[in-house]
Amino acid sequence: MNMKIRDRGIVIGRMSPAANNCITDVPGVMVGHVTLDEPLDDKGEEYACTGVTAILPHGGNLFREKVTAASYVLNGFGKTTGLVQLNELGTIESPIMLTNTFAVPAVTQGTLEYMLAENEEIGETTGTINIVVGECNDSYLNSIRLFPVQSHHAIQAIKKASTTPAAEGAVGAGKGMVCFGHKGGIGTASRVTDHTGAYTVGCLVLSNFGKKEEFMAVKYGIEEIKTGLSETADGSIIIILATNAPLSDRQLLRLAKRCGIGLGRTGSHFSHGSGDIVIAFSTANNTTHHSEEFLCTSSQIRDDHPLMNELFTAAAEATEEAILNSLSQAESTKGRKGRVIEAYPFL
Repeated sequence: MNMKIRDRGIVIGRMSPAANNCITDVPGVMVGHVTLDEPLDDKGEEYACTGVTAILPHGGNLFREKVTAASYVLNGFGKTTGLVQLNELGTIESPIMLTNTFAVPAVTQGTLEYMLAENEEIGETTGTINIVVGECNDSYLNSIRLFPVQSHHAIQAIKKASTTPAAEGAVGAGKGMVCFGHKGGIGTASRVTDHTGAYTVGCLVLSNFGKKEEFMAVKYGIEEIKTGLSETADGSIIIILATNAPLSDRQLLRLAKRCGIGLGRTGSHFSHGSGDIVIAFSTANNTTHHSEEFLCTSSQIRDDHPLMNELFTAAAEATEEAILNSLSQAESTKGRKGRVIEAYPFL
């Protein structure tokens, strides 16, 4: 049964979630999925068990109204696009796309095609565009070498994006992912600060990491799986953190680092072969692409204000709960070569 972890009576941390306990609780943030779940040959040996997930910081033109952003690499065994410019300029100007490792080129291409169609000036009367794509390796269940994800799937995911609560578990980019030896994938959670402003922090993860014996099950009052070691190798996690709190790119970097706390609480130690990457953005201070002004102004929270510590706590808690939701919401999934990854047997 698809249930968030709180529906199972497990409460993470001390802060309260926003209305839907979802990244889309941050006003304007949108999520869309395209899921591929079909055989690729007559024998059933090859299977498409994968997909694409799009996160849009707002529903407007992302190139013309860029959001403040930062990324942080906990462990760099990953294949992303766009992080170099993101960290250099401190902005995101495209949808944030998630998929499998070998689909990064196709998803980059599709996202680029979408953005060029929306902005005829790109590469013509203004500069180029920086597309951001993150990935995890779903090759245990997905026939990754056959490239089932195509560029048009990225466009479909963007067009499907909405502000409604995001689907979780074995959907979109999470369709073929494995977390702590059980079915993982997409998970999301949110927190609201207590101080003036009641800012929201939302997190969405693509979970594909950890072995069964590493999961901190007992800590959560869940039955520990003591038999059958994980068959899959080191995996990865992509963490997307969103907030409407007015933060600079430097402050977002500080916030992104705290996501590692939530990841570690579940049992991860950022293993050698794991691509553990955080992408954080704020919707509070957008940067207009076209402007004749040479000065721009924005507001930001003081670093020494107690609210910053609340935001740090929110980032850690939302990340931990999003990971647990990716397990709690996922269903047992069959993929290539008849392989099956079972959902975690929550009682």
